[in-house]
Amino acid sequence: MAKFQTVQFKARHFNLAGKLVFPDDFDQDTAQKMPVPALVITHPTSADMNQTSTIYATKLAEQGFLSLIFDAAYQGQSEGEPRFIEDPANRTEDIMYAIDYLDTLSYVDGDRIGALGICAGGGYTINAAKVDKRIKAVAGVAAASAGGAYREAFGPDQQLIETLNNIAQQRTIEARGGEAMMGQWIPNSQAEREAAGIDDIDIVEAVDYYKTPRGADEFSPNKVRYTSLALLLGYDPLNLVDKLLTQPLELIIGDKPGSFGSYRFGFDVYNQAASTQKDLLVLHGISHYDLYDQPKAVDPAVEQLTKFFNKYL
Repeated sequence: MAKFQTVQFKARHFNLAGKLVFPDDFDQDTAQKMPVPALVITHPTSADMNQTSTIYATKLAEQGFLSLIFDAAYQGQSEGEPRFIEDPANRTEDIMYAIDYLDTLSYVDGDRIGALGICAGGGYTINAAKVDKRIKAVAGVAAASAGGAYREAFGPDQQLIETLNNIAQQRTIEARGGEAMMGQWIPNSQAEREAAGIDDIDIVEAVDYYKTPRGADEFSPNKVRYTSLALLLGYDPLNLVDKLLTQPLELIIGDKPGSFGSYRFGFDVYNQAASTQKDLLVLHGISHYDLYDQPKAVDPAVEQLTKFFNKYL
């Protein structure tokens, strides 16, 4: 079981919304005398903390871990205007602000903080760990590079440049008072997906997760500000992992690859990371979205994460 406490904590110019997730038997008085390790858990793009982050935080609480989950800046229940921005720099620093907040809690041992990210949250977690050495152990579940996925989605280099030119024009329109352009992360239904001729496993399963009662949440409305896609297209969490990613590292992926690229990204990070203590767990017959909420994937992932964080925190 787990207990939840709603919190707000400071980012640079506004507050982020989060929840502390405690083991059911957590005793704050005891922990103040002997502070405990804590985890920061970061959600995917298009998601919020109520979805797969809550699943992992709850299951890790059952294993004795205290976690902080939160909504990204400009999204969900967190503050920040304009809304629906996906900015890799902000997403990375959100994790660092979450650690700042944990460092203010008398019952948290600031020398034993771990970080876990799911999907693009895994890429952002790796990005943060490169430069924030308060993160003592780094884990990614179906970790992915949002930048890499979008660069491939927009096609060859010339098409990428055309897309960036279109985004530049839209920024000018909005700077001059024109209406903001909103996009969507995924099709809003399987019928919409089929009409678009998309049959990639990750997109099929994303629609099933986000747009049905399986994973739908009011704070995850499938909206993204079009101009922020330029920020994603220039983002690469693999950059400098061979020099800067030195902490113990755990990567968990499924072997049914799709367009989000978590299978390949897992191998790339594992092979390139400077970490001397690193592990890559490949779950057979498992897809990217199985690792969000399906027991056949989540249970072995949590078992591995428990061993990893117990060892290095």
